[in-house]
Amino acid sequence: MASALGPLVSAKWLAEHLGDDGLRVIDLRWYLDGRSGRDAYLAGHIAGASFVDFEADITGSAGPGRHPLPSRQQFQGAMRRAGVCSGSGVVVYDDQGGFSAARLWWLLHYFGHPEVAVLDGGIAAWPDRLESGEVSSPTGDFTAGEPDAARVVDRDGVRQAAGSTLIDARAGERYRGEVEPLDAKAGHIPGAANVPWRSNLDAAWRFLPAAQLSERYRMAGVDSTVDVIAYCGSGVSACVDLLALEIAGFQGARLYEGSWSDWSGQDLPVATGEG
Repeated sequence: MASALGPLVSAKWLAEHLGDDGLRVIDLRWYLDGRSGRDAYLAGHIAGASFVDFEADITGSAGPGRHPLPSRQQFQGAMRRAGVCSGSGVVVYDDQGGFSAARLWWLLHYFGHPEVAVLDGGIAAWPDRLESGEVSSPTGDFTAGEPDAARVVDRDGVRQAAGSTLIDARAGERYRGEVEPLDAKAGHIPGAANVPWRSNLDAAWRFLPAAQLSERYRMAGVDSTVDVIAYCGSGVSACVDLLALEIAGFQGARLYEGSWSDWSGQDLPVATGEG
């Protein structure tokens, strides 16, 4: 079962495998506008899914930017509470095309657990009835491995990454510096290309076909010979671009953990406009 996972599964696949031994489904709805992901979960979720709280469970308390990576111990505890075991396959979903779910997909890889997929289309694609209320999951025995340092880069790493391709996953108006609702300065890291996370998805929140994604990233300067670093506001929606890059066949792209919330708070160069 687990070998069939990743990086995406369809709602049809999940419906056929929902009762499989060793498969854990996680609801990771989270919103920037103050709505409660837990309330959305309690109102209706895929049968048997566990809820993971984005801020409390998988966001660290220390580190660069607004959403630091969790510690190994924090992440391990969150996955155990969600019922994940060391041999589990994990399917994670949200209701925004992977906006938050992709972060857990990335974190599981980061902590050495590659048996994970994002539900393509999220909860809106689910064909069966939803279940309400809390799900009581037996505690799992998930063990978080040593973080994979090759998957992440810090501010100094970005500054020293000559020849790398930088991908900015934020909306175009933030990239161009026309608006900045959250961070210290408006604009983008000089030299970065803009591939907004939402542009990887169709109107139904499903990922575009691999060939189409590949062409979009090639136009942004990505190919198999260059190092790719993705960032966004705080390292969350950039994981959608990292997932899209993998779907497109580009391996090894890295996450700038602190992203713009880290860069813009320092005395570092800032660019505005289209490039």
